[in-house]
Amino acid sequence: MTHYRIRNESSAVAIELTGVAGHQKELLEAFQECQEGSCSCPTDEYKKVASMTVDADERRIAIRLEAKPGAKLNVSEIENCLDYTLGGVEPER
Repeated sequence: MTHYRIRNESSAVAIELTGVAGHQKELLEAFQECQEGSCSCPTDEYKKVASMTVDADERRIAIRLEAKPGAKLNVSEIENCLDYTLGGVEPER
């Protein structure tokens, strides 16, 4: 089962997902949609994101969200989006 940890920084949010084996391809596809601005997460938080970088290996996925100037990312909204995305990929969650 995939777990995540979120670290709030001054103008960014760093996310690390572990336990991605078996679901990595689907998760990366879902995060690609977010990068393209076409994600289906139930939040408008993406409007505050200036950039999103994704780095992955076989065991983890790291995501960094940079906020637009003057914006602050809401970690609880980011958690809602992650839970939504993981629920779509891992229905047994």
